[in-house]
Amino acid sequence: MQAGDSSRRAPRAARAALVVFAAVCAVHLVATALPSQGAGVVEDVTKALLMPALAAWAALRGGPRVLVAALLLGWAGDMLLQFGGDTAFLAGMGCFAAGHVCYLTLLARRGAFSVPARTRWAAAGYTLVWLAAITVLWSGLPPALRVPVAVYSLLLTAVAAGGAALGTPAAAAGGALFLLSDTLIATRLAGLPQPPAAGFWIMLTYLAAQFLLAAGLYGGTSPLLRTARTASVCAPP
Repeated sequence: MQAGDSSRRAPRAARAALVVFAAVCAVHLVATALPSQGAGVVEDVTKALLMPALAAWAALRGGPRVLVAALLLGWAGDMLLQFGGDTAFLAGMGCFAAGHVCYLTLLARRGAFSVPARTRWAAAGYTLVWLAAITVLWSGLPPALRVPVAVYSLLLTAVAAGGAALGTPAAAAGGALFLLSDTLIATRLAGLPQPPAAGFWIMLTYLAAQFLLAAGLYGGTSPLLRTARTASVCAPP
């Protein structure tokens, strides 16, 4: 009976964590879109809660530890980027880079690179995207950030290509949106023209990317509905 109660509580707790994540996302995005000083405080507070809530959802569903690590590294990157300055930016980018290594590990475990033809097409397409982006951004980036941004973006591009090669819509969309979000940040660093409410679009695409990658790399065809007990059979640590 106790084991049965535990197996029922875990999915309920996971759903609660997902509801919290969705609610914090909504508040954060509204705050990001508002120009007031009070909204900035709300933006900072909610940003600190976003990835922990998503990581809790992944952990409570019995997700792989490397997935939880990727999300928590994203949280560390979010926090470091709030300090401003090149040092904090590079440290935050390093955390995100480590998170992308976690995602690449999961992609490899899920067989993303096991179909050579699909892998080649995904890699070729995203390599062209990377080359085009770096060409546009390079001259406008601060000299100290050019090589780090190029290396980091290549790693992120590999995640996007791996998501496409995996063949699941969630992972493919997640990788593409993550690349889009960070490209928007890079255009800001390079002093290029920004779309209206750029911060809103950066966060919207980022949050969607993290959620879709977490769902797409969790395993199974209906990741939102699977229980922690079922996931533990197929989700490696």
